[in-house]
Amino acid sequence: MDTSVCILELLGVFFSIGAWLCSLATTIMSQWLTLSTDLLPAESYELGLWETCVIQDLGILQCRPYDSLLGLPPDIKLARILMCATVATGFLGLLLAIPGIYLVNSCKGTETIRAKRVLKMFGGILCLAAGILGIIPVSYIAHLTVLRFFDESVPDVVPRWEFGDALFCGWTAGLLHLVAGSLLVTSCVYLQDEPCTLPVTLQRNRGGIQHSYRKRSEMKTSKRPVRPASNMSGCIAVVGCI
Repeated sequence: MDTSVCILELLGVFFSIGAWLCSLATTIMSQWLTLSTDLLPAESYELGLWETCVIQDLGILQCRPYDSLLGLPPDIKLARILMCATVATGFLGLLLAIPGIYLVNSCKGTETIRAKRVLKMFGGILCLAAGILGIIPVSYIAHLTVLRFFDESVPDVVPRWEFGDALFCGWTAGLLHLVAGSLLVTSCVYLQDEPCTLPVTLQRNRGGIQHSYRKRSEMKTSKRPVRPASNMSGCIAVVGCI
């Protein structure tokens, strides 16, 4: 097994874990959009996928979930669906990629490296899909925010929403998913079809144990004392006389 392939596999799995955690944090966080006004400098507002929050100057945080699912704006609905799909797809890709790496010794029966490569390939493809699904809602919300921020029909006195920390976390998660998927797929390309060595090793060990047991039994048999043959000679003599 080439060392570079193992390094690519480990990097792909580590990036996939980090990307999934970032995607989960992006989905849960309420800092998708932030708003602060000069009229109320002691308060700032945060908009998320599940709730809206008000932060006061003293550090008091008050959040309120959305009252109705059907009353949500279309961009929030789309972001919810795509982010949930991103988390599910990334988790499934991670579950397929971990048993597919070479260092995880899960060989049983006639399993070969080809089966591991198939698992790892599907895990890499799912990571790539999760990266694309995660970048779409974040970029769409950011695009709408930019359009509304520079809308000339809205007076300058009206406060405008700005980017929150969740958008940057979502972009990071999507990039990490794409990198992880690329590393896993690349390791599959360089991996050669080699049979799994674990069953062969077990058979060799069993053969060695049986061979050593036979040697010990033969040595014990050779060390046993030989009984004298006087009685047998006497019997032979009597039979000859008769």
